[in-house]
Amino acid sequence: MTDRPTQSGAEPADRPTAEAWAALGGPAELLDRVGFHGPRSVLPSGLPVRRLARATVAACSLAAAELASHRAGGPVPAVRVDEGAVATAFVSERHLAVDGRTPVSFAPHSGFWRTADGWVRTHANYPHHRTRLLAALGLAPDAGPERLGEVLGGLPAEQVQERAYAAGALAVAVAPVSATVHPLMERWVVGSAPARPLGAAPVDRPAAGIRVLDLTRVIAGPVATRTLALLGADVLRIDSPRLPEAEDAHADTGFGKRSTRLDLADLADRATFEGLLATADVVVTGYRPGALDAHGLAADALLARRPELIVAQLCAWGWTGPWAGRRGFDSLVQAGVGIAAHEAAPDGRPGVLPAQALDHGTGYLVAAAVLRALTEQRTGRPGGRHLRFSLAGTASWLLHGIAPEQPSAPSPGTDGEPYDPARWLAEVDSPYGRLRHALPPIGYEGAPTDWARPPGRWGTDAPVWL
Repeated sequence: MTDRPTQSGAEPADRPTAEAWAALGGPAELLDRVGFHGPRSVLPSGLPVRRLARATVAACSLAAAELASHRAGGPVPAVRVDEGAVATAFVSERHLAVDGRTPVSFAPHSGFWRTADGWVRTHANYPHHRTRLLAALGLAPDAGPERLGEVLGGLPAEQVQERAYAAGALAVAVAPVSATVHPLMERWVVGSAPARPLGAAPVDRPAAGIRVLDLTRVIAGPVATRTLALLGADVLRIDSPRLPEAEDAHADTGFGKRSTRLDLADLADRATFEGLLATADVVVTGYRPGALDAHGLAADALLARRPELIVAQLCAWGWTGPWAGRRGFDSLVQAGVGIAAHEAAPDGRPGVLPAQALDHGTGYLVAAAVLRALTEQRTGRPGGRHLRFSLAGTASWLLHGIAPEQPSAPSPGTDGEPYDPARWLAEVDSPYGRLRHALPPIGYEGAPTDWARPPGRWGTDAPVWL
């Protein structure tokens, strides 16, 4: 698919946008509705991060516009994605400020470390992960990053990786570019149960009335459900009271949502959860394969109880293979699949993408898939939906599926303006204080420009639907 002018003169959807839209099962004829504008000197990288970012947001915007057309009537609104808004949103956690304080993205024990034979990447942002990492290496719970570096320097990277895995900690050896290709997404129609009817909804709230149970953490899943909340869905995030959450992370991804805590091993809390599930339209999970099965929350178990449900699942390392059941985060997947090696500095130190693009990109794809499923269920394809994503799948697409940027070739329809993220930042009062936050990048005619509500305090909302 080549770029060609549309009637409005905007840039049409490029090949990555078309590939994402096809993976979502979207009608190819709607791609003519998509265009881009804004600064193009964003998210610089040796890999086509800019193309991935704008494609995932464009696909999500088009899915929202498609649902808006169904619920509000009229043609599918034109999609105009601002690349400056996309670049700003893809690093939303870095732009967050709480009463003027800028949160720290990575803890001192997280990062790249030299080993006896290479490099390893650790992730110890959560206190329990730091404790497990130090214990796996025979270190005291209060050992500092300097001592951690000394011990890691004397061990082979793969040994560190496997010792951490056995202890429930997080460390991954920096690997060369992997030849393994994971699917960008997998989707199945399950049965033919009709979804509940939806009435009319305004163009800026195409998901109004949709109830979403959000069982996700960190970035990718919360970005997906934050986007659904932007578009009008009633999103209720549920966490275990035994798993701590970083308040700053929730201040970034909790916009538009509510948040509660339920212990699924407790009979009363489980009954509350089942009551919520009984009238939910969507369940989004972000735990590794099998982690929720003991609670009866495997996709097939959910669809057996609610055959019209949309179940969207995401994980780190893919749904099959020897690493499927391992914990993971964007930074670790970058290390494990070869992105860190690809982006290495001349001195050999591993590099990183200009954003946690696997997280953010996957988040917008998950939201897009849910929106498309909502439309499909009500336009001739009833039945439940099982949707699966992984950070490794998005990484495979970035490494092997998207053509590299061509610096010498102009990008039709975009502007040569300098990038200033301040244009896509806003401030709002919240229970956390005054928040500076990135505005949503979803762009179609009539799209919402900000969330209806700031994030509330994590885990403090009542476990009820609005």
